[in-house]
Order: sequence, then C-alpha cells, then structure tokens
Amino acid sequence: MILDSLKSFEKYVNLHASFGKVLEFIRKNDLHTLSEGKHVIEEDNIWCTVSTAQCKDESESPLEVHDSFIDIHVVLEGTEIIGFRDRAKCMGVNVDYNAEKDVAFLKEEPEAYISYGDDNMVICFPQDCHAPLIGDGEVRKAVFKVRF
Repeated sequence: MILDSLKSFEKYVNLHASFGKVLEFIRKNDLHTLSEGKHVIEEDNIWCTVSTAQCKDESESPLEVHDSFIDIHVVLEGTEIIGFRDRAKCMGVNVDYNAEKDVAFLKEEPEAYISYGDDNMVICFPQDCHAPLIGDGEVRKAVFKVRF
C-alpha cells in the first residue's frame, strides 16, 4: 500500500505498465470537475469512478481484497480513513469471492488505519486488504481500477 500526494503519482509509473495511462488521464482531466460516474480509460482494463459517499463507522466497513485489479483511491473533497491489513495475515476462511466484481469481504480486522484528505492518494495492490470510507461526513473521491 502506498500513501502519497496525487502530485507525486508520476514517481510510481514504473510500478505497473498501465500507470502511465492513469497519469496521462490525470494530466488531461481535472479530477475535481469530473462528473460522477465511470470514466473509461482503457476498456476492461483501466477506469476511474468518481463518487460522493457518506463515511461510516469502522464496524460498517469490512476489509476488502481484489485479485484482478489495483485500486488507486484519491480523495477530492473531505477526509477519509482507510484501514488496512497485509493479505498474507488474513485467513480468508469461508469468504465468498465475487469474480464479476473482483472483490471479497474479509472477517478480519484492519491492523492499522490511515487518515488522508484532499488530493492525497492510496494505492492498494492485490496483497493489500483495505477498508475504505471510514470516518465522519461525506467524502468525494476518484477510484482508479487498473488491471493487475
């Protein structure tokens, strides 16, 4: 998991072949003025979803994992807390994986929490279990999905 400023994203383009396309999208679009909804960058491989959501109590935000996609969470307005846990420490027993949505929700608890705000990003790789949208109030964010 990586936490940094969105302004620093270019430092990470060598971590994955498709991160360059994400950077190009960020440079060509003001994420703050993008309409809510899904913005396809490369069909079935890379997209950005902009949404506004109500944050919730940590007990209402389970750890989730993805096998096929990397998540890049970018807070556009507000503050969000995201919990995380190393996937290698998770049991994954009796967990249903939804292949269509590329997600499984785990019963384990996060081992740490990070609070991040406007124009910060968190990159979650498949080995990073994460529990987003924890906190108070609303948060407007962009989430990039990049095929792993």
